[in-house]
Amino acid sequence: MRNSLFIFLREVSPNLSLSFPPCTGPHAHRQQMSNSSSITQFLLLPFTDTRELQLLHFWLFLGIYLAALLGNGLIITTIAWDQHLHTPMYFFLLNLALLDLGFISTILPKSMANSLWDSRVISFAGCAAQLFLFVFLASAEFYLLTIMSYDRYIAICKPLHYGTLLGSRACVHMAAAAWATGFLSGLLHTANTFSLPLCKGNAVDQFFCEITSIIKLSCSWFYLREVRLLLVSVLVTFVCFVFIILSYVQIFRAVLRIPSEQGRHKAFSTCLPHLAMVSLFISTGSFAYLKPPSISSPSLDLVVSVLYSVVPPAVNPLIYSMRNQELKDALRKQMTGLFLKL
Repeated sequence: MRNSLFIFLREVSPNLSLSFPPCTGPHAHRQQMSNSSSITQFLLLPFTDTRELQLLHFWLFLGIYLAALLGNGLIITTIAWDQHLHTPMYFFLLNLALLDLGFISTILPKSMANSLWDSRVISFAGCAAQLFLFVFLASAEFYLLTIMSYDRYIAICKPLHYGTLLGSRACVHMAAAAWATGFLSGLLHTANTFSLPLCKGNAVDQFFCEITSIIKLSCSWFYLREVRLLLVSVLVTFVCFVFIILSYVQIFRAVLRIPSEQGRHKAFSTCLPHLAMVSLFISTGSFAYLKPPSISSPSLDLVVSVLYSVVPPAVNPLIYSMRNQELKDALRKQMTGLFLKL
């Protein structure tokens, strides 16, 4: 039909200059698939083009990465080693540390390698794997944070029912549900995103592969499938966020009614680290995806992406270890026993 219209107009007015926008209908998928299938690698956004600053970026990220490995590793080994910490709260914290280790390991090593070798390249398969792991681990972490708020709500507001509602089997099932739901989210988003025909080059405007950066490379209306899936994910995230807020409203009301100052301090010491982690994770992630385009810039996008993808996994062990006396005592006991053996 379009070609017939084009021929008709040419016959009516031979001097008429016509230009049509790129085809974005269903027929465009076949035409542009060759462009997508020809992409074998992507180019990530560098932090800087100056060699000295590239090396500074490498050493800075290396320090953050080692701190995250050490902090989360200590939390995992301490909880696994100390029998007194084999409770639902610390079981979920152990799962959170595992997710943080995987989350930061998905992003930082490749970024550090590119800075060290002055490169921007990531393979097509590597980009797909990075996007899958990023969505998988980030989604699972948020679902786990929601479960942890429920754990604190039951422990403080319904302590007599804690053993019944949060038995070992229930805890395993909830943690497994968080991991499985995150895995499913990662699989769906990755399959949808990389099924798009990519015809706007291979330069990703981010220092790692994420959904919105890949979608920008597509010029087909098929990207609306992924947008709809993202909206569903945002809706689920919003429901979880409301659940967390309502849980903490009830928690703080119950804590303020505790007559003992020591009891209030202990309750706050287990709740505030979790609330701080949730606030950091949600606020930085929401700003990254919901900020108005008028204030968007490559440098701001890089800084914000670091805040929601790098800082939480690195800061999480510090927040929990500083505010949790039981964890600090167990960690001190473990380190003392290790030094005595040496």
